[in-house]
Amino acid sequence: MDLDLVLLGTAGSSPTSRRAPAALLLRRGGDRLLIDCAEGTQRQLMRSSIGLPELTEVFLTHYHADHYLGLPGMLKTFSLRGRELPVTIYGPRGLTDLFSALRRIFGKLSYDYELVELQGGDVLTRGEYRIETFNVSHGVPALGYALVEEARPGRFDVATADALGVPPGPERGLLQSGEAIALPGGTVVTPAQVLGEPRPGRKVLVTGDTAPSLAYLDLAEGADLLVHEATFTEEESERAHETSHSTAREAAQVAAAADVRMLALTHLSSRYFGPEILREAREVFENTVVPRDFDVIEIPFAERGAPQLVKGGALPQPSDPVQSAPE
Repeated sequence: MDLDLVLLGTAGSSPTSRRAPAALLLRRGGDRLLIDCAEGTQRQLMRSSIGLPELTEVFLTHYHADHYLGLPGMLKTFSLRGRELPVTIYGPRGLTDLFSALRRIFGKLSYDYELVELQGGDVLTRGEYRIETFNVSHGVPALGYALVEEARPGRFDVATADALGVPPGPERGLLQSGEAIALPGGTVVTPAQVLGEPRPGRKVLVTGDTAPSLAYLDLAEGADLLVHEATFTEEESERAHETSHSTAREAAQVAAAADVRMLALTHLSSRYFGPEILREAREVFENTVVPRDFDVIEIPFAERGAPQLVKGGALPQPSDPVQSAPE
């Protein structure tokens, strides 16, 4: 099952010529989870090789303007397309009040939407994975989101199955799914006889805006990818603390303490280009990246390799069709 993160907006509160404000698209198989929807997010999607998909779930980390201003326009664009598929929008306390004001902007829609207010510790189950919310420290109601996959069955031992007389076919599939089977002679074979130790699933955390906090350290433990804001460098640490943001060094300290596999830093202040953020973080945590807009981070299962940053991975190729919006 493919799992990756598309960086649509990596700037801080103000866009720059090269970075749009906050928006991330987490993709797992056919699922598309948009985390934050800043000004211009739908255009970022249209500029990418993804286009503007019929998103069914949007997750807002908090209600500062640089994290939701693109949402009214995107909802209206969906309606102009004649969309009928409903959408669910999640966020911390205050989401209902926010939409009481936003409705004046996007007006009547052609489809239904549901608002779900969450608090830290809530869990949304999705079968093979779950979305866990966690509290962050930003001076306003704010949440981070973690995609946590369930453990997978251990590897199937073909040689042992052959020795036990398990025929190729549906019986082996049942064993792999956790069911015991009975062979024609009456012998019962259990999954434990032919499966190795369970293999862990993957885990991705997105903090949104936050000062460094111990509140999510346990959840971040061993994560494949931690996406953490790094609005400032240590030279501006006083400003970071005044505004409940993090420096690159502080974010790297969280990654090191949680022993994550990769740290991705976003939400850069417009005063930085990226290399200075990267240098500061790597003094503490070597496997740090500072993605740009349209970069993709691929997250394979641990036994298949480490997370990889693909620069420009979401940019269209020359052979891709041009994305356009309906008139």
